[in-house]
Amino acid sequence: MQVTAEPTIRVLDAPRCHLGEGPSYDPATDTAWWVDILECRLYELPLAEGAGPARVHELPFMASDIAAIDGTRQLLAAEDGLYIRTLADGRLTRHCALEADDAGTRANDGRVHPSGALWIGTMGRDAERGRGAIYHVAGTRVTQLFAGITIPNGIAFSPDGATGYFVDTKAGVLQRVALDPATGLPAGEPETHYHHGDGAGGIDGAAVDEAGLIWTARFGAACLDAYSPAGDRVRTVPVPPHQPTCPTFAGRSLDHLLVTSAYEGMDEAERAADPAHGCTLLVGIGARGLLEPAFRLTA
Repeated sequence: MQVTAEPTIRVLDAPRCHLGEGPSYDPATDTAWWVDILECRLYELPLAEGAGPARVHELPFMASDIAAIDGTRQLLAAEDGLYIRTLADGRLTRHCALEADDAGTRANDGRVHPSGALWIGTMGRDAERGRGAIYHVAGTRVTQLFAGITIPNGIAFSPDGATGYFVDTKAGVLQRVALDPATGLPAGEPETHYHHGDGAGGIDGAAVDEAGLIWTARFGAACLDAYSPAGDRVRTVPVPPHQPTCPTFAGRSLDHLLVTSAYEGMDEAERAADPAHGCTLLVGIGARGLLEPAFRLTA
């Protein structure tokens, strides 16, 4: 395994996140977007040097993931469903329900498949064991794919859309599953891709680069890891926050990872020992990534 000691790291000019998640990048405006789940906030920041500070948009709910729809609209995954957000005025319209009848759950990690369908995870608000699931959303059609998950994370797709990845952070097993590239629906049963076992931290959010490497944030271990399509951990990149949460590729050349982090669960002493707690980063890793596709409003 290659260990990179000195990645290029820029701490973005933005408030610390209690639970940062769901980063997204708009190449048309060179803008980073991400959310703070627990504080019900959406952040917007052009990546040009000196363009900060980030603009803060207050939300009426906990949102966990943001994705593009087109040049004027975004998709937010929230507590009770998926919402369309209009960029011009921030207006929110519910697109479809997601576990809306269960007040004890919320959305978590998500990613848009090359087909334009969304995979989105849900979990118990207190991370109750086995209460979560992963869904496939095509237009407004919601299909449960996997149930009995505690903390769904690591949702990502191979460049050709024929393989999906996900993890239950609590279990520590990164899984892969064959997909129909045209729909993003499973074409087989999940298999173990990498077993994290009792290693430090837990596998959190993920993004795939153009070579097919799966880049994951390791929550509680202050690093990013890259796994090969064959299932080997091939690279580790240290990052300042102890609890990085989710990466996505960003920058004009898509050669940086936009990485969120969290100070959830940290007491005052732990925050003092982790000066970068809750910061959002732009990390140069020397690999070119893929832009997350836009969500298709119709199936």
